[in-house]
Parts: sequence; structure tokens; C-alpha cells
Amino acid sequence: MVIGGGFGGLRVARRLARRRDVEVTLIDRANHHLFQPLLYQVSTGILAGGQIAPPLRDLFVGRENVRVLLAEVESIDVEARTISAESASDIVLPYDTLVLAAGAGDSYFGHDEWERDAPGMKSLDDAYRIRTRILNAFEQAEALGPGAERDAYLTFVIVGAGPTGVELAGQLAYLSRHTLAGHYRSIRSEDARIVLLDAAPSVLPSFRERLRRKATTELERVGIELVMATTATGVGPHGIDTTGPEGVGRIESHTVLWAAGVAASPLAAQLAQATGASLDRAGRIAVAPDLTLPGHPEIFALGDTIALDDIPGVAQAALQEGHYVANVIARRLDQKQPPAPFHYRDKGSMAIVGRSWAVADVRGFQVAGRVAWVIWAVVHIAFLVGWQSRFEIIRRWFWEFLTEHRNERLISAVSLLPDELARSELESWRRRISDR
Repeated sequence: MVIGGGFGGLRVARRLARRRDVEVTLIDRANHHLFQPLLYQVSTGILAGGQIAPPLRDLFVGRENVRVLLAEVESIDVEARTISAESASDIVLPYDTLVLAAGAGDSYFGHDEWERDAPGMKSLDDAYRIRTRILNAFEQAEALGPGAERDAYLTFVIVGAGPTGVELAGQLAYLSRHTLAGHYRSIRSEDARIVLLDAAPSVLPSFRERLRRKATTELERVGIELVMATTATGVGPHGIDTTGPEGVGRIESHTVLWAAGVAASPLAAQLAQATGASLDRAGRIAVAPDLTLPGHPEIFALGDTIALDDIPGVAQAALQEGHYVANVIARRLDQKQPPAPFHYRDKGSMAIVGRSWAVADVRGFQVAGRVAWVIWAVVHIAFLVGWQSRFEIIRRWFWEFLTEHRNERLISAVSLLPDELARSELESWRRRISDR
């Protein structure tokens, strides 16, 4: 039983699918595998959602030993070795071996009420919602006369200056300065104010100092306002309150986007309570060196749900962990000695800044600029699932590079609804379908 179709869970399922003596159930609340590193390109109109999210069922065609279920896991019974999930109806499924790869959501550091006015970006729905907010802000500004209200619509604040925040800010800057330039009559989209805010003293705090300096210079060059060593103390529909070196401040904005932190899936806390395992501050569960839960060799956890040796919550870590877990399970079935404890191999870090400029630290080799962008592009294309997705993304990047045009600029009325109302409408729709 594999919970989660992300990088780690998919790697486990695909490797075990090759064995005829294994029956795999892959369960996820979405029907697709999401390539999260390119999600920000969906939110800024470069890519379509389907180009980075192949359907899970497409990846297991012809694999009779793999069952894919669209459902949301609600609880895990460790003693009975079953999971309870909600789909069209409540279901209970047994397992012999469980792999928890449920990923993570956004962390608002004790202020979950901020989510309504500062959405994060962890799913395709989030990306569509953010894209709608960005484009709708320009539309609202176009309908207003000069003044503070128009300025607030043309001010975009991104909280979090890690790779996600930096990449989102850079693409938002290009969208406003180039793609949308000349499309409005009452406003200049080029005058949009883009603010990148973080409690850390500099952008990309996990990168080396040389690359941080270069990224800072490039972000300022494309017109992004950096507000560092500053924390958010309040977020509302009309702006964000801050505290920084200059004291208490406020930025008036109708578009605040969150890229500041992650929290593990609540299922990690459930398993911790059931097995006696500990949790860290981000809700990640402590695992043994073989990625099993203490006292429960039949339960594995990986990816953003675990805390082990300060391994970062990035795609390359989840892929390595998925490969390792599948190997452990296979060796058990073959009655072979277990492999050595899991060891993470850090292959480097990369972040794109702007249109075709990036920073990369690949095994100690530091590079910035277009060469780094080429490295970034090659790596991301290589890890995409499916040749069709790779071809489509290369084609779309090439076209955008030549024309500066972005086709994916649809404003969705549903995305403008408050999150709780959208969920209510979805639940009502599910009930009507079930009744029929």
C-alpha cells in the first residue's frame, strides 16, 4: 500500500510493479503525479497543468498487479494493518507493507487563518488559484482610477525567499514587464510592484554566499523589491503587516502569495501517535535508518513526511528514498540481507531567477547566469515523467523564449471563490453525483 503519488511514492510503486509476486495499491487524493518544481510556471502562465501532471493511471497501463485509487486517506489502523479512506464512499483496505509518501502542505507558523488571503502553491488547484489572483489583480487595477486602491492591486507580495519564492517572483516580474506590457489602456503593467519578503537576511538562504549575492543582484536588476530580515505578523485581504529592522510596517496589497514554509501531512502525526514515534516542529515523523518506523518494520515513510539526518525536503531526496524503500521490500521478498542504511547523496541545488537566468551548485561547482539556466533546464526535463511531457515543455519554452507570449492566461471564476466556499461547492457536487 503506497499512500501518495508524488516523487517518492511513484518511484516505489513503479519499481515494485515490475515484480509479479507483488500487488501494489497506489492511493492519492489527486488522479495525477505532479512535477512540483515547475508548478510556479503554471501559476504564471507559461505551462498548462497537464504538461507537468500526467495521469497516474497512464503510468501503469499493462501492469495488472497495480491498482490506482482516487481517494483521501483519513486514518491508519496500525494493529489491524488497514487504512480507511474516503472516495465515492468510505472504504477500508488491508495492507502487508505500508509506504507513507503523502507529502506536505504549507506552514503558516501557527496562523492558519492567513491561508485564505495568502495562498501557497502545493497543488495544481493552488497554481490555478494563484494565476487567477495575479491576472485578476491587473484587471481590477485597469478598472480603477489612479490612487491607493489601484496601487494595492498592482502590488504583489511573495512571502518566502527560498527557491519557490525566488522563482515565482522572477516569473511574475517577467509577466508584468514583458508579456502583459501594452495590453492595458489605463495602467502600465510594467509599473507593478513586486515585493519578496523573508525573515532570513538574504534570498536563497540554503545556497552558498556567492550564489546568494549573484541572485540578489539579478532580482534587483529585474525590478524586484527585496525586504529581508523581516517577518510577517499579519495577513489580510488588503495587505500584510511586518516587523523588521526598521520596526513595524505594512504593505498594502490585494495579492499576497505564500512560499515560506512546509508542514508534513497530518497522517505523519497519526502514525507517530499510533507507533510512539516522535515528531519534529514541522510535523515530520522520525524514522529508523532504513526508513521504517521504530518497532514497525512493515511501515515505511519517506519524502516530506520524515525527519532523518537533516535531509532536505526536495525531489531528489524523495526519489532516492523511494528507490531505497523499493529495494528493501524486494530484498525481503527474495529473503536476502537488507541493504545498508539509507544514505542521501546531495547532487546539488538550483533555482531559476527571471526568464533565462539561474544559479546552480552542482557537487561544489557553482555557476550563475545562462549556463546555470541550461543546466537547470536539462535536469528538470530529465526528471519529467513521459517523453510527451518533455517534448511539450521544450516546445512551450522555445515558443515563449521567441515570442514572449504566454497562452495560459485564463481567469477561472471558481478560483476566485474563497477556499471554504469552493470546498463546499465541490462537496455538494460529489453528493449529487453519489445520489444519482
